[in-house]
Amino acid sequence: MELNKNTVFITGGASGIGLALAEEFLISENTVIICGRNPDKLELAKERYPELYTIRCDVSKMSEVHQALDQIKSEFDGLNILVNNAGIQYRFDFYEDESTIEMIDEEIDINFRAIVHLSKLFLPILNKAKEAAIINVSSFLGIVPKKSAPGYCATKAALHAFSKSLRYQLEDSSVKVFEIITPLVDTDMTRGREDDLKKITPESLAKEVFRSLKSDKLEIR
Repeated sequence: MELNKNTVFITGGASGIGLALAEEFLISENTVIICGRNPDKLELAKERYPELYTIRCDVSKMSEVHQALDQIKSEFDGLNILVNNAGIQYRFDFYEDESTIEMIDEEIDINFRAIVHLSKLFLPILNKAKEAAIINVSSFLGIVPKKSAPGYCATKAALHAFSKSLRYQLEDSSVKVFEIITPLVDTDMTRGREDDLKKITPESLAKEVFRSLKSDKLEIR
């Protein structure tokens, strides 16, 4: 797809993979809107990239998602790319930890349910564009799960299946559904992992993603 002159909304865009993708979109002369829960991170992102537009929004809270949608509809014309990037990961022992259910509920809310809701809410806008995209940031852990993060792995497996099914349903529309199946990336989420040497930077991932988007590679690994 064409990667310039678009209007892009990135969830979880104030740091890590989201901010790296925002930078690539800005370099290619797109209008970029990011959202996040942390106002301090949003402010830092704005200081680094003054041309960014920022919205404080917790995607797990539908009232805030609707407010963000209303703001985008009133302030921006022609939104045509939605990047579902926001995500969290908890590591726990499912049997031993007392707060297991609460942690899994939060992972489901942010990593999966929010993406389903955002996709549903934004599709009427995206479908008006000549060329549009939903880009879901997934993980290889949705395909090859790890022991320490059962909730996270399950949500990414669900997102992988949802992305494929939605892609099939929209194949005759103007909306392409991309899935970024990320490797181990050096972000706040992976800080403290012992296998630091295996990590790639968010910036290198974003550049690879852009190459794949340009060639319409719908499943990016």
